[in-house]
Amino acid sequence: MALFRKINAPPPLSRAEALACIPVRNDAIQASQTPEGMVRLRYPLILKPWIAELAQRFSGASYVPPSRQLELDELGSLTWNLIDGSQTVSVIVRQFCRQTQVHPKEAEAAVTRFLRELGRRGIIGMAPGGHDKAD
Repeated sequence: MALFRKINAPPPLSRAEALACIPVRNDAIQASQTPEGMVRLRYPLILKPWIAELAQRFSGASYVPPSRQLELDELGSLTWNLIDGSQTVSVIVRQFCRQTQVHPKEAEAAVTRFLRELGRRGIIGMAPGGHDKAD
């Protein structure tokens, strides 16, 4: 009898499948604008369940989950503002490319890396997308 079972991860998405996904903002995120016009995100820190339960037991009813703050640069702020829950990654990449005059391959790499990091922090999620809408 094994105490720990290995959970098989789903197979990675193909490039086409990943570009067809729709980034969706986490409702728990608080976004504000800095005086310089950049986006500042406040997001809850994701704790392992046993740590969260322990913290809540010791804090009682006054427990407030810890949060982090992330200030985005100009390109990150631009990308954040393009995430509206209805556009696919490929549409966001095209708009980013158009607005920044960056080569399409570089734009795709930058945007997907940025979205991956936001996803890792729990700031966004990815919904399966259909076909791209004309932009």
